[in-house]
Amino acid sequence: MSEAKTTKPISLALQGGGAHGAFEWGVLDKLLEDGRVEIKAVTGASGGSMNAVVLAAGLLDGGPEGARKKLETFWRSVSVASPFAAVHMLAEAFSPAWLRATPGWQAAQGWAESFSPYQFNPLNLNPLRAVLDAQVDFAALRARSPILLYVSATAVKAGKARIFRTAELTADHVMASACLPQLFQAVVIDGEPYWDGGYLANPALWPLFYDPTPADILVVNLNPFRRARTPETPAEILDRMNEITFNASLMAELRAVSFVQELINEGLLQEKAKGRYRNMLIHAIGADKWLQDLTLESKFNTDWTFLQELKNRGRRSATAWLEDCFEDVGVRSSCDFEKEYL
Repeated sequence: MSEAKTTKPISLALQGGGAHGAFEWGVLDKLLEDGRVEIKAVTGASGGSMNAVVLAAGLLDGGPEGARKKLETFWRSVSVASPFAAVHMLAEAFSPAWLRATPGWQAAQGWAESFSPYQFNPLNLNPLRAVLDAQVDFAALRARSPILLYVSATAVKAGKARIFRTAELTADHVMASACLPQLFQAVVIDGEPYWDGGYLANPALWPLFYDPTPADILVVNLNPFRRARTPETPAEILDRMNEITFNASLMAELRAVSFVQELINEGLLQEKAKGRYRNMLIHAIGADKWLQDLTLESKFNTDWTFLQELKNRGRRSATAWLEDCFEDVGVRSSCDFEKEYL
């Protein structure tokens, strides 16, 4: 008789990053295959929120194996239906890297980017909506999702992060979470327009602090915190600005986690406040090691071969994390964010 595996509950925090979300697909695929961690809650932004709801729908339909199949079907559909696929293919065919680095190309790109989605896409077409509707039964998810879900979006007029929870989720909420304002018109929900959740919560950790979720949080980030060299070309500068912007909210929350943990460890919280705070254990699978070689442009590359490569990287990263850090789950943080990043 084979020995039963020890299963430990965790929460996942999935960052947004366009096509790089296929890396998270690989992480999820390996965790589901391995079976030693039980995913109880997922907080996500943008592409991370799409992975979250597809994961939950798959678990609801067929358990871990059902989730693995649904995630693969989702990403295969993305590779076919993505609004960026044709653009990326034309760019690769007719604009080699040396041409894209020239001032003339940069000027033309700047001119193209001067148009808003209300001008170049007046019908607000986004084929990813159809992909999402085909893969996720949101009514069933609202009624009996097997995991807690938190989807972040940015309220445009209010300038605040908004967290949509399991019981209210629709495709609109997920599309709002993934709405890049340079490419798509704001998604209006109850009169409020929303943009990509990554601007203010990428992803949001705070719902996991106050709701009945596991104390262990595995953060999967898609934007490197560090770079080895100073960016010099326009493309490199834009890449780094994008990474810093979309990591800012996560960095702020991790600082808060570190501060509260320090207060707890030193016994400095007042007695009446102790019940409101708990010691969260932070783990991480990071882009610094696994996605360092990728650029901002590749976030729009939905070629199936590239998505599979990202999935394989995600699987390898999850394998390494399970080997190195599984024993820490439920015991201690395996990632010292304060030392490594803050």
